[in-house]
Amino acid sequence: MIIFVFRMKQLILVRHAKSSWDEAGLSDMDRPLNKRGRHDAPMMGRLLAGKGENPGLIISSPAKRALSTAKRIADELGYDREQIKINDTLYMADPDDFIGVIKAVNDKIGCLMLFSHNYGITEYANLLTGENIGNIPTCGIVKAELDMDSWSEITNTKGKMLYFEYPKKYADGI
Repeated sequence: MIIFVFRMKQLILVRHAKSSWDEAGLSDMDRPLNKRGRHDAPMMGRLLAGKGENPGLIISSPAKRALSTAKRIADELGYDREQIKINDTLYMADPDDFIGVIKAVNDKIGCLMLFSHNYGITEYANLLTGENIGNIPTCGIVKAELDMDSWSEITNTKGKMLYFEYPKKYADGI
């Protein structure tokens, strides 16, 4: 009998959808999605569903725009929005913050999806994949495959970018 052992994890990084600046006195943490953001998030969720994405865990920044994006995408993926974890570290995270969040994930999770902000998410995606993405636009998504069987190995792991998607690629819809 041949037994195959798969040593792979998948990480999906999502920048929050477009947010509103309409309310001058609103804190950065409380800014909601604007009309375009409310349109783009479910559209990108449908794109991910079409790719067969099925994250085992979704973790979001607590910022209203990030969590709202996570919920809209989760709905399209059939992921229970009540199971989305909130992690304060993902608010304006730098690469070390991403690594810390990822290292704490249970190894039973094969596919992890994180929702966060620029510039940190672009910087981390580039560090992780070795790519040179100038900017992950709002509601942009980078998926990487990681040759490891424990999330604790993330510090020394370079991932292979599987795709980089963003709403303007699909101006005509999905």
